[in-house]
Amino acid sequence: MEEFLPKMWIKNLTLKNFRNYADESFTFTEGLNVLYGRNAQGKTNCAEAVFYLCTGVSPRARRDKQLVMHGRQRAEISAKACGRYGDVDISAVIFENGREVRVNGNRIARNAELLGNIFSVFFSPSELRLIQDGPDERRRFLNISISQLSRPYYTALLRYNKILEQRNNLLKDRDAGLIYDTLPVWDEQLAGYAATVVRHRADFIARLAPLAEEEHYRLTEGAEKLVVRPEKRYVGDEEELKEQLFEELRKNYERDVRLGYTSCGPHRDDLDITINGADAKNFASQGQTRTAALSVKLAEMEIFRQLSGEYPVLILDDVMSELDLPRRKKLAQRAQGMQTILTCTHAERVLSGRQINKIRIEGGAIKR
Repeated sequence: MEEFLPKMWIKNLTLKNFRNYADESFTFTEGLNVLYGRNAQGKTNCAEAVFYLCTGVSPRARRDKQLVMHGRQRAEISAKACGRYGDVDISAVIFENGREVRVNGNRIARNAELLGNIFSVFFSPSELRLIQDGPDERRRFLNISISQLSRPYYTALLRYNKILEQRNNLLKDRDAGLIYDTLPVWDEQLAGYAATVVRHRADFIARLAPLAEEEHYRLTEGAEKLVVRPEKRYVGDEEELKEQLFEELRKNYERDVRLGYTSCGPHRDDLDITINGADAKNFASQGQTRTAALSVKLAEMEIFRQLSGEYPVLILDDVMSELDLPRRKKLAQRAQGMQTILTCTHAERVLSGRQINKIRIEGGAIKR
């Protein structure tokens, strides 16, 4: 039955002066697409380009200019995808200090207009940071995932961060009178956008937690229990959340002035992730960390299916080599029924039993 569930899928992808690709075009199938070849040939770069067209951000680079081939002025990437609403064409031209993105030929002014056209879930060994690193990585996961599902969330997050920056600049001012007179003005706006961010995160985590626990139970065959929960719980509707957050900001005036930055709010929130009751960040083994991160990503995938009615594009970058055989089998089973773009060093190591579109990469080009 799963084979016939609606799904988004990328039909083709063209890369020009993107990373180590001078000019290459890929044709993908609806099922499993395997990009294979030796290390440092460009497999991950291709997977990165797909995710970039889905979300407007790279899972690896913090600056877009890092995506442009060395010595070139710009990079061009484009793809045609299919979903329940028909075909969609997305293209991006990336310059040294900017970019131009088009959806169905129309230039978009804001990244919010890109989000939601193609849903995608990206998983690679570097995603272990979701468990191992500080709160920034977990907030980044939440922000990218929820933004794909909700443009209001993405817009509120952008405005929240802009006002937060202005508030922090104010807190560094030496005129204490000016600070205390002006803070309530900023905080009225900040609390409003914060309430939107907090509400969407709470709804997302409420969906994520039981799904991640279920995926983890399946991967570990019931040997371990994964619990994901928000570090701080907020209660109430959006207006009540706004009042709570405004009051929290007010109570921290003196502390914030002393520190010179805003010490509370959703930009400081975190997730608590435990395995068998122990904090995963501090006590999980490498294998446990890998399984927990994969469970969270599979749960994310299921949320996209539940809320959009179709499976997202699943991108697995060098994941199979990091998993033992039983977990590889379980992951392959979960990937049934959706388009999967998988990178690996040896195609023959990919589990058989389904039709596979194999693409060999060598030196930033398809080896035919």
